Amino acid sequence: MAPSNPSALINADRVSKSFGIKPLLESVSLGVHEGQRIGVVGLNGGGKTTLLEILGGITEPDSGRISRAGGIRVSTVTQRGELPAGATVAETVVGGPDTAVHEWAGDPRVRGILSGIGVDGLLDKRVDELSGGQRRRVGLATALVSDADLLILDEPTNHLDVEGVQWLAEHLVSRRSALIVVTHDRWFLDTVATRTWEVHSGRVDEYEGGYNDWIFARAERTRLADTMEERRRNLARKELAWLRRGPPARTSKPRYRIEAAEKLIADVPPPRDSVSLSAFAKRRLGRVVVELEHARVATPADDVLLDDLTWRLTPGERIGLVGVNGSGKTTLLRALAGEIDVAPGRRKEGTTVSIGWLRQELDDLDEDQRVLDAVEAVASRIMLGDKEISASQLAERLGFTPARQRTPVGDLSGGERRRLQVTCVLMAEPNVLLLDEPTNDLDIDTLQQLEDLLDGWAGTLVVISHDRYLIERICDSTWALFGDGELTNLPGGIEQYLRRRREIAASAPRRASPSNTPAPSASTGSAESVPAISAAEHREARKAMNRLERQIQQLDAREARLHSQLADAATDPDKLMTLNAELKDVVDAKETAEGEWLEVAEKVE
Repeated sequence: MAPSNPSALINADRVSKSFGIKPLLESVSLGVHEGQRIGVVGLNGGGKTTLLEILGGITEPDSGRISRAGGIRVSTVTQRGELPAGATVAETVVGGPDTAVHEWAGDPRVRGILSGIGVDGLLDKRVDELSGGQRRRVGLATALVSDADLLILDEPTNHLDVEGVQWLAEHLVSRRSALIVVTHDRWFLDTVATRTWEVHSGRVDEYEGGYNDWIFARAERTRLADTMEERRRNLARKELAWLRRGPPARTSKPRYRIEAAEKLIADVPPPRDSVSLSAFAKRRLGRVVVELEHARVATPADDVLLDDLTWRLTPGERIGLVGVNGSGKTTLLRALAGEIDVAPGRRKEGTTVSIGWLRQELDDLDEDQRVLDAVEAVASRIMLGDKEISASQLAERLGFTPARQRTPVGDLSGGERRRLQVTCVLMAEPNVLLLDEPTNDLDIDTLQQLEDLLDGWAGTLVVISHDRYLIERICDSTWALFGDGELTNLPGGIEQYLRRRREIAASAPRRASPSNTPAPSASTGSAESVPAISAAEHREARKAMNRLERQIQQLDAREARLHSQLADAATDPDKLMTLNAELKDVVDAKETAEGEWLEVAEKVE
């Protein structure tokens, strides 16, 4: 808990910083106090990292002054990933060779951090031998082990799986130190942050609360500022509507005239019309999408990940695929795409299927092309829902201004290259989308635009992501790889996945590897555990739901006709009695069908 009268740790007074002719920060004044946990959001290239590096003392401002309380300890983790050359992981995280083993073995706090971040199996390795993701995790562990008064973290959730993200959130909330964190992970931001800074146009706007409070505040600002563009208004309305349909605890405090903000969403429909999109997807795809029958899915080294797998994707399905790092999620996506052999089983693909695959790698872009040329090389115009848009319009929706569209691909940042990759995949008008960690390097505004595009996209979707907010937002079902050779459906979603991981960790022998670290220990709520069902049971349940939905629609239509006939027969007592009896039968049948639908839905939803 923060002190009742927290003192200032760092103050920035009229700080400015430019790169070339572009001003990133202009006369910014702000402060960080004891116990505050501040989330920093804004567009890629907008100045978030620069602000963190100035506050952390890594970069000097062009003008203005930074003052720090005497004796404060600040630990900063940037995306540069600088580690001492030649040192082992143990030496880097907990000190020199004489103290490393003692610290690791004797301090449960250090052991918990190394295990939670997933570097406990790397202690003897030299940092020079590590991958980029491993180096980022080692840098993060080093900062967390320190007894800092202020942690400054830039995108700490990158290269962590769902469990790692939850562990980190719970760890940061339990610490007494203050925190400044740049993150695009909205669940993480909402769980950790008690205050939000939005960096834009050289300014920093401050808000109380985390992501959801910031969304409400920004929507209210949109309502009051009539000059703000209509697209931002519509996106804020849709996001608010989705948030308010969720659990009441999503929004922590009614600080920004919630009643006024809710007027914005009074008539907003659900984010997507699943029935209409599913019907359209069936017309585009037919009955067969992609099917794996008795498939054997293995790594290039022939380590079997899944054996005798039968999995049939249906038109309009939206699937979130989760699992620890190294469990085989990307390999399974490659099997769905037809890139690897699944013998002795077989893969079947519908004749009208067109697959769009967003890979994690960024090496499929031509460095010499301009942004717009790269998009138009795929197509010049596409149909998105019921509207035709140009390549330039789609690129602009995903954050490329007309001026930026003339930029060579080789000059783009990592986040901009990821946005271009997404644009090109969507420009091909696929009817099956395979997305491998689509949130990597994307800022929150771009994520909202991507979700808005996917809301009206009719097709089958499989997405791998450690961003649980994205999974809950765009997917209708969750499937998991637990390393047991099976693909498991999770009706309870991410919460059920984390419960299962804790059960596995509690029952299995402890192993020092990232894929077997104990799952978070904090309570995930009072919901009862939902039993997992097999792929075959899931298919049958979905079929039953579809059948019952059609039956309920037919009964609804009959009920409406009978009400109309009753009005016309007001002067005919005999006909009224006959119609009333028929209406009672229809209402009873509908109630029975709805009850059956709810029973089946409990297995699937």
